[in-house]
Amino acid sequence: MDVTTTRPGGRTARVRAAVLRASGDALVELGLHGLELADVARRAGVGKTTVYRRWGSVPALLTDLLADMAATSAPRTDHGSLEADLLANALLVQSTLADPRQGALLAAFVGAAACDPVIADGLRRFYAARLAEWAPCVTAAVRRGELPAGTDAEAVVAAVSAPLYYQRLARGAGGTAAPTPDDARRAAAAAAAAARARIFTTAR
Repeated sequence: MDVTTTRPGGRTARVRAAVLRASGDALVELGLHGLELADVARRAGVGKTTVYRRWGSVPALLTDLLADMAATSAPRTDHGSLEADLLANALLVQSTLADPRQGALLAAFVGAAACDPVIADGLRRFYAARLAEWAPCVTAAVRRGELPAGTDAEAVVAAVSAPLYYQRLARGAGGTAAPTPDDARRAAAAAAAAARARIFTTAR
């Protein structure tokens, strides 16, 4: 989904990074309907022609930002047990959602996706990439005998993050609304318990 390809560290990569950063800032500050390519170019310190030529539209730019976020997200870590692996995932999601910029950016993307099908598809791809990154910790738990055969690995991972996203999106950005490490621990424990109880088992 990358709009440009270039050698690492080259000028094209630096321009893309600056534009993507500026687009995220503008999305958080202005929302989808207030975001304009010319303003993004100004914020990034690049020419308008560069932005229009490489991305062409706001949805295309934001979709590229989502692809970059998925590609640069922290990789899965292996802790050797279902509970530890799910907790690591939960704490990663929690820290992202509690981060002032990242949490606000993800919330803004959810709002933008409700208004534009191109952005909605980009957001689905972003979440699919994150689920696919962490699903192997569940399949490994099945191999170790910690979970029953037929467990839907991506459904288990989604069950870890779902309550954390709910808290961030449904309760707003301020005060105690951002999920805490305790929330992450509860989400991971609940998902593990449900998986052991065969809630996510598809085999009959």
